[in-house]
Amino acid sequence: MSNQSIAVVGGGITGLAAAYHLASETRRVRLFEASGQLGGSIRSERTPEGWLIETGPNTVLDKTNEFKRYLDLPGLAQSRLRPDPLSKKRFIVRNGKLMALPTSAFGAATTSIVSFNLKWRIARDFFFSRPRNRTEDLPLAELARAHYGNEFIDYALNPMVAGIYAGDPEKLSARHAMPFIWEAERSHGSIVRGQIAQMRARRKAGIPKAEMLSFQNGLQELPDALAAQLPNSALETGARIKSISRCESSGASEPRWLVRWMRDGAAQTETFTKVLLAIPPHALAALQIAPDAARPDEFFAPLSELGEIASPPLASLFLGYKREQIAHPLDGFGALVPEVEKLPFLGVLFSSSLFAGRTPPGHAALTVMIGGTRQPGLASLGEQQLVDLVSPPLGKLLGIQGAPVFQKLTTHQRAIPQYNVGHEKYLSLIDEFEQAHPGLVIAGNVRDGIAVPACVASGVKRAESTM
Repeated sequence: MSNQSIAVVGGGITGLAAAYHLASETRRVRLFEASGQLGGSIRSERTPEGWLIETGPNTVLDKTNEFKRYLDLPGLAQSRLRPDPLSKKRFIVRNGKLMALPTSAFGAATTSIVSFNLKWRIARDFFFSRPRNRTEDLPLAELARAHYGNEFIDYALNPMVAGIYAGDPEKLSARHAMPFIWEAERSHGSIVRGQIAQMRARRKAGIPKAEMLSFQNGLQELPDALAAQLPNSALETGARIKSISRCESSGASEPRWLVRWMRDGAAQTETFTKVLLAIPPHALAALQIAPDAARPDEFFAPLSELGEIASPPLASLFLGYKREQIAHPLDGFGALVPEVEKLPFLGVLFSSSLFAGRTPPGHAALTVMIGGTRQPGLASLGEQQLVDLVSPPLGKLLGIQGAPVFQKLTTHQRAIPQYNVGHEKYLSLIDEFEQAHPGLVIAGNVRDGIAVPACVASGVKRAESTM
């Protein structure tokens, strides 16, 4: 085994992936998690009645070969679930009604969701736009508006980014929030033509087509499987990091780092050769570091500016009904709500239609997403307040009769980091921090993407940089 000892701070999916990778490379690793449970925002809860509630992400896309290998951890291969084929169908709200999104080029050309004018703009852009190498970042909406106009923003981009970031395309960075759109314009001019080229390049490179999946007992099986591969001695839950101090070690070519943490009211310390920080932006901003070994009691917060990164609150409201209460066939993934429709939620997932075994027999389940950048104040309301708020418009859309027979609210006060215009500043700050503090490495959704596979890839990539 290597003589390296590496601390991983943060027991979410990024930290677990990093710790697992380090342990598999024979590094001595300790993982510190402030809460009593590993997995971060990935939580799955099975009730005695048979409801399966995902309080964080509901699905993942296994779109890279690197991510696929984690799906073969003991127990996961047998438990893996592919979605119902109907889940490929998506809906959007327009003029107060659900409309199915087109799934083919012919469907896109004939759909009544958008006007002839928008279809004409998309076609003209496809054939006549030329590559554009922008040098300065700009809002995602501004880039897309230049190609397709306001209708595209209202009924395509706005609901899409609400579903991914719970964010606002007028604020999100084109370069960092959706780099594939930035690159499509840079390389091909037309966003659509560029994305087609990107898909062809992935196929040519042998990258598998992205497929949605979950597990029999929910997504939490993934972090649980990673944690099960680590020795119990490597896991420190309920351990809140107080500070990290640089200390010199005789005979060592690189500095070491003394980690102080609290658990059950008692202070503890341990020295490591490297520390990988896999915690959210607000936690990084508050981190106390003593960078000078000669002044071990002089602490600073060198990442305090990361506290400026917006992470708006998001409420996930799980609603269970008897199947006969809902007239809609629920034959799809769910529905997104454009902001111009002025409804009190961002979208709704047809949870019981995605995977089998999510409800008691004869029942259906919906997950309603509320708040985000669009309506942050709504995420602070209580469970019954939100049920009363969303039930009338939801009932009208789906033909729901009566109250839910089961309900469960989960609120994330700081949900998804927003890669808004100016995010480059924070990425530069992270790079400068790592250069100034050799041995300290930052991983996770503050820099490498917000989706579960991106967080796993970040943990692995940044772990490799410590070896």
